[in-house]
Amino acid sequence: MTDLEIAVQDAAGVRIALEGGATRVELCAALRTGGLTPSMGAVQLAVEAAGGRAGFVHVLVRSRGGGYVYSYEDVRTMCADITSLAGTGVGGVVVGALTADGRIDLDVLARFTAAAGDLPVTFHRALDATADPLVELVRLAGSGVSRVLTSGAAVCSIEGLATLAAMVRLAPDGVQIMAGGGVRLEDIPALAAAGVAAVHLSARVVVLDRHPAGPGGGAQELDATDPVLVAGARAALSAGDCTATGSSDP
Repeated sequence: MTDLEIAVQDAAGVRIALEGGATRVELCAALRTGGLTPSMGAVQLAVEAAGGRAGFVHVLVRSRGGGYVYSYEDVRTMCADITSLAGTGVGGVVVGALTADGRIDLDVLARFTAAAGDLPVTFHRALDATADPLVELVRLAGSGVSRVLTSGAAVCSIEGLATLAAMVRLAPDGVQIMAGGGVRLEDIPALAAAGVAAVHLSARVVVLDRHPAGPGGGAQELDATDPVLVAGARAALSAGDCTATGSSDP
């Protein structure tokens, strides 16, 4: 069965994802910037919202927006954040780092995995920014990474379908491929049919805060996890799994 991962920003999103049939969540802040490290308070409340569901909350560790070539201080910050997650009840961490010439920075990745200890590590869509994602995927063998989030190097996952299928074939032993990036509900069956282990989406909608932010307070738009989209994603995956296995169940 193909897993469903929902990117969420808060405990409310965790509850909605859990109730909607998600396999796990990726907790982050600032989804509109591609996601940043959430606060420890957000992490603690997210784990509580998971209600003891082991491994449900995975945490993005990304200290800033922009690209994935990090300074010494960036790396120190992220290692400290990863270390602080030990013992909180999270199910894993999500990280990524590149070198200036567009390759996975295996040295920085080794520092991240060492900081993670026994926590599973997912390598995020930094892979899609590499010079050759298929070659770089193979280089993850023995890195300690157990899952890769990728759009197949396309703007939207559905456009990277052929590359995603190739990644499934080329992935090192023990490394799962998870499709994510611009995923729409109608894309999910085709993504699942490509053989990916999981599909990732934010399932978010924009809501307006009726309370004013005041001068200089910025926009009053807020992102929220949509239970209808989560349930739709789960249904689309279930239908795709049934088709793939030849099941006649509804």
